[in-house]
Amino acid sequence: MPHSRINFRFRSLAVAGAFVLALIGSAVTAPAASAQPVQEAAAGVIRANEEAAFNYFVGKGLTPIQAAGVVGNLDQESYMDPTIHQIGGGPGRGLAQWSAGGRWDTYPGDNLVEFANNAGVDRYGLQVQLDFIWYELSEFSYYGLPQLRAATTINAAVIAFQDKYEGCGTCHTDRRIAYATDAYNLYT
Repeated sequence: MPHSRINFRFRSLAVAGAFVLALIGSAVTAPAASAQPVQEAAAGVIRANEEAAFNYFVGKGLTPIQAAGVVGNLDQESYMDPTIHQIGGGPGRGLAQWSAGGRWDTYPGDNLVEFANNAGVDRYGLQVQLDFIWYELSEFSYYGLPQLRAATTINAAVIAFQDKYEGCGTCHTDRRIAYATDAYNLYT
């Protein structure tokens, strides 16, 4: 398992966690010996969710390259954590960091909360979020399914999903491509 990606994620999460703890006025220090098992457990969850997402999109008819492009984007957005809220308190929620006040819970006919409620499932579930991504891709052409399906390289797949579906501000395309390449190499 490439540790540089996981270590980067945990450094980022550790900084964010320290910030949150400082804001609420409490501090918890875990013994150094316990950090490795926690890191390994979290890495296992990330990998399991990545593999599930990769297989889901291949099952929907995307090529492995296209599915890896989606997974690379979701890794950058959420570390494949369907319960995550945007670090720093922003509006992003879930795998694709849909915005609260928008595609997360507000847009009529195109929001995850309504989609999950209609299915009778928890909005924070991995499966419902994957289903919602596919619903949006399939039902709304402006989210880029035609461009994603036309992609024949990992770079093109990442950029199609990033530009059409995510609409990220600071995209860090290089990270998305690295995550997608990693997913492709792991799951094909």
